[in-house]
Amino acid sequence: MFSTFFFQLRQARIPVTLREYLALMEAMSAHVAGYSVEDFYHLSRTILVKDERNLDRFDIVFGQVFKGLEGAAGGEGGEVAARDLPEEWLRKLAERHLTDEEKAQIRALGGWEKLMETLAQRLKEQQGRHQGGSKWIGTAGTSPFGAYGYNPEGVRIGQEGSRHRRAVKVWDRREFRNLDDTVELGTRNIKVALRRLRKFARTGAAEVLDLPDTIRATAANAGHLDLKLRPERHNAVKVLLFLDVGGSMDDHIRLCEELFSAAKGEFKHLEYFYFHNCIYEGVWKDNRRRRTEQMATVDVLHTYPADYKLIFVGDASMSPYEITHPGGAVEHWNAEAGQVWLRRLLDVYRRAIWLNPVSEGHWPYTASIGLIKNLMEGRMYPLTLQGLEAGMRELSH
Repeated sequence: MFSTFFFQLRQARIPVTLREYLALMEAMSAHVAGYSVEDFYHLSRTILVKDERNLDRFDIVFGQVFKGLEGAAGGEGGEVAARDLPEEWLRKLAERHLTDEEKAQIRALGGWEKLMETLAQRLKEQQGRHQGGSKWIGTAGTSPFGAYGYNPEGVRIGQEGSRHRRAVKVWDRREFRNLDDTVELGTRNIKVALRRLRKFARTGAAEVLDLPDTIRATAANAGHLDLKLRPERHNAVKVLLFLDVGGSMDDHIRLCEELFSAAKGEFKHLEYFYFHNCIYEGVWKDNRRRRTEQMATVDVLHTYPADYKLIFVGDASMSPYEITHPGGAVEHWNAEAGQVWLRRLLDVYRRAIWLNPVSEGHWPYTASIGLIKNLMEGRMYPLTLQGLEAGMRELSH
C-alpha cells in the first residue's frame, strides 16, 4: 500500500523522491506516527510535500489511496460506541432544517442598519447560550444571528461553512485555498479563446535572427553571408486578473483553475490577485496569508499603468450590502463601500470585463449580480467559451 501511495503521488506530479519515501518508511519503523491514520497523514505530508502549492493534490491522493481506513478503527462490526461520538457530530444533530413553506414565513429584519442595530442590542442584553429560538444569538433557530439555523438575512456566528448562503456578514475565521496554476486542461478551447486577446509587437533591440530575410539577402549578395536581425516578438498585452475565492466560489474551483492555468500560459505580462465577493481596500496573492500580506488596492492603481486589461472572475453572488454599504463586507468592517473601490479601478483601467461562472439564465434572480453588471456597464460575460470569446473581443477594442 505504501509503494502504491508513492507512485500515485508521482503520477499526480508531486515531486516525491525515493529518498523521501525511504525516510517515511524509516519514520514508520521507528513508530513516529503511532497507529492512527491522522498521525500517518501528518507525518507523510511533512516528509513528502516540500511546496505548499502541492498540498491540495497530496490530500486528494491520500484520500484515494487510504479511503476506508477510518471505518476500520471502530468497534466490532464497524460500530462506534456512543461515548466516542465527536462533539461536533452531536452538535450537527441539532441543526435546523426547514421546509420551503416554513422558510417563506420567516421575515428579515428589514435592512442593513436595522440588522446591525439589533445585533448591537442583542450583544448587550444576552446573558448566555441560546438554541432554537427566533430572537437571541444562538444555534438551530430562526434568529438573524447565530449558526445552523435559517434566516433570509442574518449574521453568521460560529458555524463552519455556508449552508443557505443568506449571511450578510460572517464572524468566523475562514481559510481559503490558492487556485492551482498547474491544472491540465481537459481541452485547449479556453486557451484558444484567450488567444483572441494576444497581440504581438516588434519592439526592443534587434537581437533575433530573421532567417528568411537572411537567406534572401545572402542570395542577393552573390552568396556572401548577410545576416539580418529583427526585434524579438513580445506579447504586448498586459493583464490584471482579479479572482474571487471562497464561499460560493467553491462550487466553481475546477473551472477557475482551468482559466487561471490557461491565462498564465498565454499572457507574458500577467498580474493576478485574489479577493472575496467584492473589491475593497486590500487584495492579496496568497490565500494562506491573506490577513497578513495584503496589497492595498490603491497601490495596485499606482503600480500598474492604465494600459493593463482588467479581468474580474467571480460569481458576484453576495449580499447587496457588500456592494452598497460601508461595513457591508462579509468578513471585515470596510470603511468604504465595495462599489467605490470598483469604480476607482474602472476609472483607471478602461478596458475591463467581469467573467461570471454562474449560468447566465440565473443572473436575474440574484440582486448583487445585477448591481455588479450595472457597475461594469454591462460588461459581464458568462464563463463559457462563447462568453470568453465575447469578453476578449470587448477587451481588444
